[in-house]
Amino acid sequence: MLLDRRLVTGLAGLLAAAKVSAVCTSNLMIDNFVKWTTGTNNLDWQNGDDGSMTAIAASNGQVVFIPSNTNQSYFYESFPCQQAQSNGYGGLRFTIQGPAGASTGLELQTTANCNVTSGRNSSYTIISGLTGQLQTVTLPLSGFDGTPNYDSIIGLAWSEFSVSDTQWSIGNITLVCGDVSGSLPPVSVTTGVTTLPIPTTATTTAKPTSTRLTTIVTSTAKPSPTACASNLLIDDWESQSRLTFLGYNAMNQASSDDGTMASIVVSSHRVMLTPANTNSYFYSQFGCLDATTKYGGISFRIRAARGTTFAVTMGWYETCGAAATKTFTLTSTQLKWTFDGTERLYWFPFSVFTGIDASKLNLIYFSNFNAAVILGPMSFYCGTTATEYVVPAAPAISANVPRSTSPAPVSDAKSFVIDNFASQDINALGQWHGGDDGMTVTYGNKMITVSTNDSDLSWNTQLASGCADMRNYTNAYLHIAYSGSNKFSVAMQQHNALCDENIKPYPETWDSLEVARYASATDIYMPISHFHINLTRAIGFNLRGFYTTNPTYISKIEVVDSIPAGWTMPSKLPSGNLIFSCTRPNSFAFAIDDGDPTLAKRVMQIVKEANIPVTFFTVGLPLLDTSTNLSKIYKDMAAQGHQIALHSYTHPKMEGLPDTASIDWEYTNDIGAVRQVFGAASATGHTNYFRPPFGTEGARMRQRLAVALKDNNPYIVGWSVDVEDWIWAESATPEKQLDAFKRDLAAGGNLVVMHYLYNTTVEYLPQFIKLAKATGKQLMRVDQCMQDPKAPPLPK
Repeated sequence: MLLDRRLVTGLAGLLAAAKVSAVCTSNLMIDNFVKWTTGTNNLDWQNGDDGSMTAIAASNGQVVFIPSNTNQSYFYESFPCQQAQSNGYGGLRFTIQGPAGASTGLELQTTANCNVTSGRNSSYTIISGLTGQLQTVTLPLSGFDGTPNYDSIIGLAWSEFSVSDTQWSIGNITLVCGDVSGSLPPVSVTTGVTTLPIPTTATTTAKPTSTRLTTIVTSTAKPSPTACASNLLIDDWESQSRLTFLGYNAMNQASSDDGTMASIVVSSHRVMLTPANTNSYFYSQFGCLDATTKYGGISFRIRAARGTTFAVTMGWYETCGAAATKTFTLTSTQLKWTFDGTERLYWFPFSVFTGIDASKLNLIYFSNFNAAVILGPMSFYCGTTATEYVVPAAPAISANVPRSTSPAPVSDAKSFVIDNFASQDINALGQWHGGDDGMTVTYGNKMITVSTNDSDLSWNTQLASGCADMRNYTNAYLHIAYSGSNKFSVAMQQHNALCDENIKPYPETWDSLEVARYASATDIYMPISHFHINLTRAIGFNLRGFYTTNPTYISKIEVVDSIPAGWTMPSKLPSGNLIFSCTRPNSFAFAIDDGDPTLAKRVMQIVKEANIPVTFFTVGLPLLDTSTNLSKIYKDMAAQGHQIALHSYTHPKMEGLPDTASIDWEYTNDIGAVRQVFGAASATGHTNYFRPPFGTEGARMRQRLAVALKDNNPYIVGWSVDVEDWIWAESATPEKQLDAFKRDLAAGGNLVVMHYLYNTTVEYLPQFIKLAKATGKQLMRVDQCMQDPKAPPLPK
């Protein structure tokens, strides 16, 4: 696909910068593959491989593929004609991962000008020096051969992959605003890239003739379904955690792969199933559903590479509640389904499954995959004519950030630099800086590149080894010079009263601000006054809550006395109270998260015998599952004086969710579940205590919690005593849970996190309680230990 005349470009260094005029204000994202299932990129223009790859799918901001042929496989991006040079774009940036030592060609497609629609011209370069790890390439526009018209760019294409039959990925394809002097240092990133199996059957180049099922086996003596108001949803793939952590579909029935898949990725109301081998399967249950009077079959969208095949099994009962399920299986070939890499609607009537009893349907089961498959919303369609389930539009959330028009205050305090990244070990103040284990941080040329696929990880830079008094900087601003992603939070951390990192909790608390609200394409300005902490005990700043794998490049962190002329500042949004310890003197609280319903009775017995009130944090979806009996269990707990509080609807890392609508969905459904079980008028139905799953915190989840609860000061509950059941409960040394409790208790911790997921943890609970009582502290609920005026009074 490339011309003979090539410009070889290694990742270590590219050609000189393309000089541009700064007309653009931010980078232009061409494709981060959030719209992959629609067959378009971020600019709503077509992308794809035209079936030239052995397998192709997308997740985590990247397209993952296996070239079938070094000379014929390609991937392209088309977009509206871009006058890149005139508009100030200096180059291209994208991530790439391929075999170590491999190379690929990149074609830049242009026209004579943006007013013509024919006469495409192509210029090329070679991307070489691949390491086998995920790398970031920044390529000046001048890095292509020939004399392309950089004011008439219409597309990109990667081809001539030097190694075929192995996995590659390309991601986060961006036009870079401003001068580009060459490639940034290669960035190695730990990601969740899926592995695509090579299909075991030969692919075909024939176009599918139809997605309609053309062969129908007629079942006798079955009533025809009549029209109904709407399709019955089986799963809309709303939530990753609902599916893969809790194992539910939208019908609150079991759905799982039982660990047989290489990966299951939920995104944009689609699920990508990547099989580990031909033994991988996935199922979704219906209970015992009578579909005879309303529904004629099942429909869903599918996107799969050409040559993909799999099997579909329908299961039903002879009588509802029976132990055995009857099944009948058809392959996608028997259903006359063919695929070409685009998303289409597929369906089948129940009648094609021989002997099926549609009055007692139990499950749909997918198996024998030879490649990855993406499924759209799955539903029972009304009547005999197949229709698809359309996901309702999410409530509109204003994208405009309200900003103050009043003059910004000017601080009398002297500006100072916190970090200029001259050293990997210390910042400009001589204090520690660094990231959590698992976060990728690359130092180079007085800047850092920060990237992570885990919203629980963070990067810190400290103001002092103990407490820093920042009261003189109340009217000052935190300034961060950056480029790349702004999808994260910045927290200002507060030390404990003794300014001692060996005392629990450490930090005592922090407040987080949403970077996107305070950022331009190059700068972040945050008023110190927007961080609601005790400024006499500041520790430093913490970059956290990353909710994209796109990298962020930071060159300076400083405190300044003023902001640039014309800069407008957003208002401070309510972000609640982040707590890790009790405030009532001489108090101690057990805060217990959801667990195994079969162990709940034993927990109740233990706390009753100990004569203590505790707080239970409950996940909303299992609370509504009648098979768990959790609703009755928690009603009994509330009746005995225990506090019932919120723990999300499906237990995701809340700050890691991709957008505000997903966060709102969790809160709305969780609050609704609690109010449904306990009654909207009850005190439990109006709880404003929330424990983030996994303890993952960030500005967005705090802000949206305040909105969802209609309360500017909800409690976001952490812990200062961790029994570490998640590490030790099922290990060969479960007694280390007791050691962990003693360690944190001795350090001053007084707010517990534990789960009744494991029998060993539950059986250690009496000893935990005995140790806590031995401190002389009074054991109570979390709201009581926080001196909440709405909490019930303490017993006299």
